Amino acid sequence: MKVLYCVSEAVPYVKTGGLADVAGSLPGALRDLGHEVRLVLPRYRPIPRENLTPLFPLRIEVGGAPVSGLVLEGRSPSGIPVYFVDCPRFFDRGGLYGEGGRDYPDNLLRFAFFSRAAVAIAAQAFPPDLVHCNDWHTGLIPAYLHQRERAGQRSWPTLLTIHNIGMQGLFPAAEFPGLGLLEDYFGPDGLEFWGKVNCLRAGLVFADVLNTVSETYAKEIQTAEFGAGLEGLLSRRSRDLFGVLNGVDYGQWDPRVDAHLPARYGPDDLDGKRFCKRALQQDGGLEPLPYAPLLGMVSRLTDQKGCDLVAAVLPALLKQGVQFVLLGTGDPRYHALFSHLARTHPRQVVAALTFDEPLAHRIEAGADLFLMPSRYEPSGLNQLYSLRYATIPVVRRTGGLADSVVDATPEAVDDGTATGFVFDDYTPPAFLAALDRALSAFRDPVLWRRIQQAGMRADFSWGRSAGRYAALYREAVGRRVGGLAGETA
Repeated sequence: MKVLYCVSEAVPYVKTGGLADVAGSLPGALRDLGHEVRLVLPRYRPIPRENLTPLFPLRIEVGGAPVSGLVLEGRSPSGIPVYFVDCPRFFDRGGLYGEGGRDYPDNLLRFAFFSRAAVAIAAQAFPPDLVHCNDWHTGLIPAYLHQRERAGQRSWPTLLTIHNIGMQGLFPAAEFPGLGLLEDYFGPDGLEFWGKVNCLRAGLVFADVLNTVSETYAKEIQTAEFGAGLEGLLSRRSRDLFGVLNGVDYGQWDPRVDAHLPARYGPDDLDGKRFCKRALQQDGGLEPLPYAPLLGMVSRLTDQKGCDLVAAVLPALLKQGVQFVLLGTGDPRYHALFSHLARTHPRQVVAALTFDEPLAHRIEAGADLFLMPSRYEPSGLNQLYSLRYATIPVVRRTGGLADSVVDATPEAVDDGTATGFVFDDYTPPAFLAALDRALSAFRDPVLWRRIQQAGMRADFSWGRSAGRYAALYREAVGRRVGGLAGETA
C-alpha cells in the first residue's frame, strides 16, 4: 500500500516530544512490511537544504493572500523518502510551534499552509492509497480532501492518529475565513468548538478512520474525564475509533546494544545492570550501595506526569533509605522542589533539570524501579524502555500504561506474566502502597529476577504496531469504497 505520512515533527530532523519518535520509527517499520511510505514534514530552520531536490513550487492562499513555497525531496537516514514543505515565511523560525513559552500567533495559517501543501503533494508527486495524519497540525487535511471530493476532484482515504487529545489546535473563529474552506465547514458538524476553530476536530469529523495510541486511551477519551470536550463526537464515531500501542525501536533501546551504557547486559546475564547501577550512583554523587533501592524518573515535570504524587511520597521514601534520580524539565515549581531535595539530600537525590539523551539511557539501565504515576498517559514509552532494561515500572492504571504493564499480583507472579506494579486511584496513599509492594519485592531476589525477566521478554517492537496500522489502512480504504466516510460526523 502507498502511504503518505503527514506529521509536524520527526526524528532525526526535529523533536519536541514523543510524536517525533513515532514518526521516526513507524514509516520504516511499515516499509519493512512491504508498504511504500513517504513522509511529509515542514522544513524548519534546523533542517538544511543541502542534498534536497526541488520538486515543484507552491502558491497557496491562506489568510486571504497567496503565500509561496517549494516542495523539496530528500531521504531519511533509514532510506524513507521525505517531502519537505519549504516556506521561509512560516517555518524559518527559532522554534517549531513557538518561542519563549508562547505559541506563534499565526500557527493556524502555518499548519493550514502545510496541510494544503500535503494535499498538493498527493495530487502532483505521490498519489497514495491512504493519507496518514497525526494530531491537530494535520487535522485540516481530511477537511481539505473532503472539500476536493465535493468539488469532483480526486481525493484519498485518511487515517487520523490522536497522540494527545488535550492538544487540539484552538484558534479564534475570526481566522476561519483564511483557511480556504467553504463556510459550512465551520459549524457544529464541522470545525466549530465553543465558538472557536478546532483543527483536531476537523480530523475527527472528516477522517475515514481514527486511532489513538493505546486501546485503553481509545476508551478513556470517550468519557468526560479524559475527552477534553470531544468525548461526544468520539463516542458517536466509536465504531471508527481504534487503539494501537506505540512501539519501541530496539535498535536504540536495548541494553544488549546500547552504546550509552558503561556495560551491556541481557536477560540471561544481569551483571552489566549491576555495573550500570553503580556507575549511575557514582556519577550522581550518591552512596554506591548495591542494596539501596534506586528509583528513576525521566519525564516532563508536570502534574499530568504525576510529579505532584512523587513530590508527596518522596520524603517518606527517603527516610527508608531509597535513592532517586530525576531527569527532565517543565513546571518551575517542580524545578524548585526537586532542586531543594537534591541540595538537602545530596547522597540520595539527583535532579538533572535538563534534556540529556545519554543520561536517559543510563537511568533506564541503572535504576531498579522506574516511576510513571501519570494522571493520564495516551501511550507512554519509558515504561516500555524500562521493561527491556530490567527496570521495574511503577505506574498508574491509565492509557498505555494499563495496556503494557502487568501488575505483580500473586497470580500474575505465579504464571510468569507480572512485569511491574500498578495502582488505580490518583492519590499519594495509593501510589505509596504500590511502591511499598515494589520495595518488598526488591528485597526478594528470586521474585525480583522473575519480574525482571518477564519484562525483558515482552515484545513491544514497532513491527508489531506497524501490522496493526496496516490493518487500519485497509479498513480506511475499505470504508471509503463502501461510502462510509464521515457518516457519523
